[in-house]
Amino acid sequence: MARQRAASATPKNLPQSFGLDNRLQRYQYQGTRPIAFYCRDREYLLDVLSRALDDRNQYPSRQSKTYLALKTVHDRFKQEYDSSYQ
Repeated sequence: MARQRAASATPKNLPQSFGLDNRLQRYQYQGTRPIAFYCRDREYLLDVLSRALDDRNQYPSRQSKTYLALKTVHDRFKQEYDSSYQ
């Protein structure tokens, strides 16, 4: 549940997402089925997740549940991304 909340908070942080933010909000994605991404979407999401994790104002504690949930999402997404391009 914490991972769902952490991931769903991210679309508001997607200023130049080429419509990805609108797709996620329009479908109110709940994580219940696979979602298709363009290559640029994957790269962009990894960048946004990495920047969010590096933001000490947003996540002052690296041990908070929210930070760890977002890190889990980031790590899983990176793993899938890397396996697609190797």
